[in-house]
Amino acid sequence: MKTYIITLSRHFLANHKRAGEETHFKEKFLLGQGLTDYDIPSLAKLHTIRANYSLWEKRIKEVQEERAVLSIRQWGGNPYRSKQVEIARLTAANGVGIQKLEMFDLMRPEKVDGRLVDLMDLAHNDGLSFSDWYDWFRLADVKKPMAIIHFTKFRY
Repeated sequence: MKTYIITLSRHFLANHKRAGEETHFKEKFLLGQGLTDYDIPSLAKLHTIRANYSLWEKRIKEVQEERAVLSIRQWGGNPYRSKQVEIARLTAANGVGIQKLEMFDLMRPEKVDGRLVDLMDLAHNDGLSFSDWYDWFRLADVKKPMAIIHFTKFRY
């Protein structure tokens, strides 16, 4: 069976205003596991946002068809200079899914599968405050659709 890896950043990246500080993504990811839509705590990491929607769409389809799994990982130390530590292996049973994110300018509601979604909700479900989310994506190429890769059954 294929394994697709998603690495969650342990620290804010160098170009972020909080560079070097812990993101606590691992804890936020674990907090979001096994929850229903009605009991989602603030800043639980229910999804990750990645570039290259078409690539991730194919991969997530394989997971949903039970031909692949998602390995959620975090670097043990410095990125690319240390081993990756697996946090969880997700399958279709976990609710893994994908939605297309079309961003405009990071300052107004964005489209998820063609529907407008409030940025605060998008940021919080990504495990970040709006300020941190904005700073994380401010340099992203928002002209191309991005993938919201869901770790649970939650959808917008």
